[in-house]
Amino acid sequence: MSRTLRVGIGGPIGCGKTELIEKLTPRLKNEGLNVGIVTNDIYSKEDARRMSIKLDGVISPDEIIGIETGLCPHTAVRDDPSMNLEAVNRLESENGNLDIILIESGGDNVTLTFSNKLADMFIYMIDVASGDKTVRKGGLGILKSDLLLINKIDLSPYVETTIPESETSTANLQIMKEDAAKIRPDKPTVFISLKEDNGIDEIVSYIKEKGLYL
Repeated sequence: MSRTLRVGIGGPIGCGKTELIEKLTPRLKNEGLNVGIVTNDIYSKEDARRMSIKLDGVISPDEIIGIETGLCPHTAVRDDPSMNLEAVNRLESENGNLDIILIESGGDNVTLTFSNKLADMFIYMIDVASGDKTVRKGGLGILKSDLLLINKIDLSPYVETTIPESETSTANLQIMKEDAAKIRPDKPTVFISLKEDNGIDEIVSYIKEKGLYL
């Protein structure tokens, strides 16, 4: 690699972005990769504080930077990513052996994307709890992300489907899979349950194969 791989992670509030990073980081470390983290929140550094506790003993607190953007998450990671670029450059200069920097966007809607100046790879996450209509409704995050994650598949039996003619009354993962294939025909979608630690290995493999080893 010519530089640290920068992976942007976006998605609505509550979809599991912070937990994803907390699960990914030790797995990546087990692969021999050194990880830095940048978090974005509008009015706090709560995610960075939580990660420094959860990941104690996995990475150093100096490898986690929290940003209070004070503005729309879109601006901070897409329109004017200067604060994030400064944080990334600081991590790279102070921790010269980093292989990957995970950049968590502040929670927002499906129109979020990352600037190419900031992220080399863009992962977007939604969750089953928002209903099986979410994928087919589209949005830049769902359409443009390199990897789409659909989290909380363990909740599927408890969420009503939005397809009247469906044979089941609960959120249908097969419908979501088919919708993703239609609107993202050349891009992968992975169904995961962070609660059950399901799907993490597949995400790690994708990051390594498509990001690190190209």
